[in-house]
Amino acid sequence: MTSIKKGLRILGIAESFNRTAGRSILAGIIYRLDKIVDGFTYIETTLGGMDATEKIIELYRDLHREDINIIMISGVVISLYNVIDLHKLHYKLRLPVISITYEESQGLTENFIRKFPRDWHYRLLIYYKNGERKKIKLPNGHEIYVRLIGINQVDAYQIISKTTYEGKYPEPIRLARLFAKKLREKLYQ
Repeated sequence: MTSIKKGLRILGIAESFNRTAGRSILAGIIYRLDKIVDGFTYIETTLGGMDATEKIIELYRDLHREDINIIMISGVVISLYNVIDLHKLHYKLRLPVISITYEESQGLTENFIRKFPRDWHYRLLIYYKNGERKKIKLPNGHEIYVRLIGINQVDAYQIISKTTYEGKYPEPIRLARLFAKKLREKLYQ
């Protein structure tokens, strides 16, 4: 990115799922760097499926917005092992992608093999293709882990820092999580 302006628009994406419904709500919030929410939408993904990447692309295209500058996703493995292909998102949408996780992980190889004997290798391939997570320390002292596609670490750190007001969750993701949770409660009662 050449400059980080206050009107920069982030599509924050987060989920909330219900095991008994077999579905997950994936919510998207358009959040401007000047603290304005500028749009929202949602879509459903399959728990344990492999449709998260295509659903995120569909979610983005349903917005009909040409002014979104970056995608910020909570996680890379969502909806009970539905693996997001960050490189495919970047390629198809021509936008930088920041994926954020919040805790250390021992990896998912054993879970993929045990739970998905037919396609574990495919899930693992995408998971490793997404690259290693980098730990960063936020100005408020919290640590998070990021995967970055199409954006350098300095710009990503500035964007994350400018949108994280308290705790670990940047505002675009925090709002998307709240929206997803409320939709899940309403749709899967």
